[in-house]
Amino acid sequence: MADLALKIDIDTFRGMKEGVPRLVAILAERSIAASFFVSFGPDRSGLALLQLVRPRFLRKMIRTNAPGLYGLKTALYGTLLPAPMIGIAFPDTLREIRALGHEIACHAWDHRVWQDWLSLMSNGSIHRWFEKMVDAYADMFGERPSAFGAPGWRMNDRALAVIKKYGFCYQSCTRAHAPFISKENGLLEIPSNLPCIEEAGVEGVMQRLKENAHSTGPQVLPVHAEVEGGPYLKHFKDILDLIRTLGYSVKRLADIADDIDTSQLECRQLKQGIIPGRAFACAL
Repeated sequence: MADLALKIDIDTFRGMKEGVPRLVAILAERSIAASFFVSFGPDRSGLALLQLVRPRFLRKMIRTNAPGLYGLKTALYGTLLPAPMIGIAFPDTLREIRALGHEIACHAWDHRVWQDWLSLMSNGSIHRWFEKMVDAYADMFGERPSAFGAPGWRMNDRALAVIKKYGFCYQSCTRAHAPFISKENGLLEIPSNLPCIEEAGVEGVMQRLKENAHSTGPQVLPVHAEVEGGPYLKHFKDILDLIRTLGYSVKRLADIADDIDTSQLECRQLKQGIIPGRAFACAL
């Protein structure tokens, strides 16, 4: 029986306000605990329009019907509309989610800036980005966060060096096939090694779940509050039902991290590569 974690990324204000409550309700119906990776700062999704000059990004937006997934207002946040705050605008909701037994981890301060411009951010900018995110978490929960998952699985060696300063227990920043120890910062990396709906479609996700049901290593399914908590809500229910039928043992990422014998893992450097269905190179 393979272990599986649901890594639910909250990237937008709409995802936090509308998608998260729907997902929490569905998980409660099935007595499933998940890991919610939260963007705490501004939703500046409108800045994505600057990326439309990139053919791969434009094709992804068309293929996934991005306006339908995220909504018109989201597409204008941070440009024609003010950028609303995401996680820090919903402290009671996030505290309630954690009280229900779910894991709350850090995903971003400004998701859009990291995903699109990480390679151009200075070391100082990366440090200030982390400070704002970690402080927001600490102010909300009265303790430091134990995990971080990078926006868009975008990562580099400079950012990994900064991560080391914040005392995380593990990170989930790559799309590698199996957990490993980051040579850059010594942290346990638990990758998202299954595809998400935007990349493979519902049938593609289900097919990979079937193929990996008897895997000896942990499986991590990336979920987005805006997608599975929005237009793909019914499909997400079907995916959860399939996970149960296939016999997966569903755990939080924190629990999987506790179960891993890190002394048996490969220690290696970060790699970069193109994931089918994504517009940018991801960390591997």
